[in-house]
Amino acid sequence: MSSVPSGAAAGPITFAALGVPTPLAAALAERGIVEAFPIQALTISDASQGRDVCGKAKTGSGKTLAFGLPMLARLSGLDTRDTLNNVVATAGKGRLPRALVLVPTRELAKQVADVLEPLAASVGLGLVACYGGTGMDAQIAALQAGTDIVVATPGRLIDLRQRGDTSLAAIEVLVLDEADRMADMGFMPQVEWLLRHVTTKHQTMLFSATLDGDVDRLVRYEMTDPVRHEVISDQPTVSAMAHRFLLVHQMDKVKVVASIAKGATRTIVFSRTKRGVDRLTESLRKEGVDARAIHGDLRQQLRERALKQFADGQLPVLVATDVAARGIDVDGIDVVVHYDPAEDAKAYLHRSGRTARAGRKGVAVTLVLWNEQMEVEKVKKRLGVDQPVVEVFSNDARLSDLAGWDPAVASVA
Repeated sequence: MSSVPSGAAAGPITFAALGVPTPLAAALAERGIVEAFPIQALTISDASQGRDVCGKAKTGSGKTLAFGLPMLARLSGLDTRDTLNNVVATAGKGRLPRALVLVPTRELAKQVADVLEPLAASVGLGLVACYGGTGMDAQIAALQAGTDIVVATPGRLIDLRQRGDTSLAAIEVLVLDEADRMADMGFMPQVEWLLRHVTTKHQTMLFSATLDGDVDRLVRYEMTDPVRHEVISDQPTVSAMAHRFLLVHQMDKVKVVASIAKGATRTIVFSRTKRGVDRLTESLRKEGVDARAIHGDLRQQLRERALKQFADGQLPVLVATDVAARGIDVDGIDVVVHYDPAEDAKAYLHRSGRTARAGRKGVAVTLVLWNEQMEVEKVKKRLGVDQPVVEVFSNDARLSDLAGWDPAVASVA
């Protein structure tokens, strides 16, 4: 397996230098994207040659273009001379999708589609995103009109396939994005069902933050002689951010979150349940905090609007369940608040990984009630985080700058 540190200073690599066809490189340049991220620099060349590719990198590392650019070049028929060979011949009503991108969540499906759709259009290709939480009619109509690429969540695609509204009979490129999250969310049976219905000879690209368990089984049984690439983080996720554990009182808990949020630019707050998310969002708004909720029971339109406002910087606080947040890929989140402590170390890392990305600083804050201290201590020990639990109240001035004080000193004072 080839690997490279995420912050390797070997000099910038352009997409043109990686062999990305001129029309696609030009479309990227129009959006201000010229230099490749490490995972893109590692994988694009092999993927462009039709190899099965297994890429290991964290969320937010640029995987969408790593698989998207080779996929678009292949489907459009762009060769090394940058000529269009097949677009006109394959375009037309009712054409079957030739590429399938499977993702774990509707938010990620939309994000991948938002990145790839304009690039696909620049080379004459169509793309349809299919996910739950919204009506099927528009998706069915788009599939029946003919498309080249489908970006889908497993459950919705199975529904469409069983209804006869789409076919996997012409798939040339299969992508499994965030494969570890699909495994964590229990989607492997659905994924394997879909893979059994992709019967044509095809290229497979798999991208994941981890390659163990069910993901390793996919690599071994669903890929042919894959070339493996890994982007190694400069530092472990747990040490890329500041950690704060705050002992709070139940009646003061919401006010503590409000004080933290008012001192930050962009905050995401995690609650375990959908009802808890709704209650907390309403309570924060009563405290003068502009917050919106995101969870599986909300209409897709509301989820997308909240996520867009949060990503654009128009919404300072997003309150989410763990599952809803798995598709959130937003840079610049400076504080993650565990309103309900994470159930285990893995959940803590998934949540906290929303901050301290792309070389930025960030703070992960866990609010601890008196009866939760033992479980929190277990998570801290598993993570190797040596930070004390410090009692605070909502009027504590330190809440407005959590990164600016040393909890170890505070706990002794």
